[in-house]
Amino acid sequence: MDKARMTELLLQSLEHEKGGVKIYEIALRCAQNEDLKKEWQKYLEQTRRHVEVLEQVCGTLDIGIDGDKPMGVKIVAMLGESLVRAMEAGLKAGDLVAAQVLAAECVTLAETKDHMDWELIGECAKKLTGEQKKILQAAYDEVEDQEDEHLYHTKGWCRELWLESLGLKAMLPPPEERKHVKTAIGAARAEQSLKH
Repeated sequence: MDKARMTELLLQSLEHEKGGVKIYEIALRCAQNEDLKKEWQKYLEQTRRHVEVLEQVCGTLDIGIDGDKPMGVKIVAMLGESLVRAMEAGLKAGDLVAAQVLAAECVTLAETKDHMDWELIGECAKKLTGEQKKILQAAYDEVEDQEDEHLYHTKGWCRELWLESLGLKAMLPPPEERKHVKTAIGAARAEQSLKH
């Protein structure tokens, strides 16, 4: 395994989680649905913890998190800032229904990268040995199930909020949340259970 690329993956993941905190903070300002607000508040707190977990991983593995960052890390930061700016613009436009749907889309985009990063961290942990394996595996074990929930539930919220905004039948909270989905198969089954 290329250790330099693994280091960049960890730095990108940390940058993305930091951006995730900002994304959830603005998304909460966009949320109108009380159940969604509760869910995203929980995810905000978990994302703050994910930042701590990755800072600890980087510190333990002697990966510097300050100073000049690789281009990929800089781009991840720009993408996060773009999502925040998009939600700010949505709020400023004054259509609260549209702003809530936009926030769900932005969170879904962010959580897609987050989910992939943690899957890759898990793959790295499988290939490592000794203390490095233990450190990465512990981080993965703490965070992965939460990332599954973040992605699959938010995708469901996004779909159902869009339907509601279109004036179509929607199920809120979405079935992914009602059924406590934490796998891709579970999410697919939850979506198929809908009778729109």
